[in-house]
Amino acid sequence: MESRKSAARTRSVRGERVTRPNSPDHSPEEISGWIIGRLPDSWFETTPSVTVDHDEILIIGRLPVPDLADGADEVTSAAAEAGRITRFREETRDERMMIAREGQQRFAKTISWGAKSGESTLVFTNLSVPVMTRLRQPERTVLDTLVDSGVARSRSDALAWCVKLVAENADEWLVKLRKAMESVETIRRQGPQA
Repeated sequence: MESRKSAARTRSVRGERVTRPNSPDHSPEEISGWIIGRLPDSWFETTPSVTVDHDEILIIGRLPVPDLADGADEVTSAAAEAGRITRFREETRDERMMIAREGQQRFAKTISWGAKSGESTLVFTNLSVPVMTRLRQPERTVLDTLVDSGVARSRSDALAWCVKLVAENADEWLVKLRKAMESVETIRRQGPQA
């Protein structure tokens, strides 16, 4: 009988069955490097940001700011930036889908896309992953207060709002925590192989 460790891992990514052979997980640096190397050089002004978590790879690239007449107001600038992002989204759709399929087969993670232009950012596609949690009454009361006051539409939205708030207010601490975890992962990879 085959052990769990030697079996290939299979999961569904956007309706497609993705099988990852028995191999170590890919590091965020490896994934980011492959993505950046795979993207056409002409797409973005600078190296795109590639964010990797357990489920998803999010690629956001910077597009040129549209040329506008001097003194264009904020509304005009925002509309022009949105138009630039929409044009990029439509013109690159087929190639982005092909790159996403290749990356999903390689890394067994969903690939999502977004773009920035000027002050505008739009994420075209990305996962909304259910997260199971158990909350006691005091925590549920906080969520219900946010829902009852109209800050959030549901407990799920309220919980997402709370997570965003923590991320904004504890950003420095979270960065330190992530760096510490990266160090542990680096040391773990250097250890003896089973």
